[in-house]
Amino acid sequence: MRKSIVSPSAVAQTPISDLWRDLERIARVEISSEDDRFPIEHALGRKETTGWRAAGTGPQLIRLHLMSRSTSSGCVCILSMGQRSGSQEFAVFAGAGTELKEIVRQQWAFSPYGSTEEIEDYTVNLSGITTLELRIDPDRSHDPKASQAYATLQSLKLA
Repeated sequence: MRKSIVSPSAVAQTPISDLWRDLERIARVEISSEDDRFPIEHALGRKETTGWRAAGTGPQLIRLHLMSRSTSSGCVCILSMGQRSGSQEFAVFAGAGTELKEIVRQQWAFSPYGSTEEIEDYTVNLSGITTLELRIDPDRSHDPKASQAYATLQSLKLA
């Protein structure tokens, strides 16, 4: 075995904040609804903010159209329910144009006395995508009229 010791200054690490793509600059966003106090820009930036919240209850859609074909190696979603109990489901789809494939589907149970936030970090190969879509069903009712919950998204990031 050959071994050498290098000084810590020789290891130049990229700060985590520099790994994230600037979604506000490289994407056009479509959303099904938005609370004026919690715009989608709050969930797509590199800094921690109040996040996005839907204006109405029920299932919601967030679709990012990337300005050019993109290759990403990771996706992070941070969803929160705050002080409300319930089960939530979200799914991430990606592809080129209207041809989208489901990348992941996740269900999560929230409790104000236990877990109030869900952080999902997926390492996926998103080669050549032009569209990334996040579908959130805040209480798994699958029915906007029966739903009692508002969808929220603290952060969505692409590496």
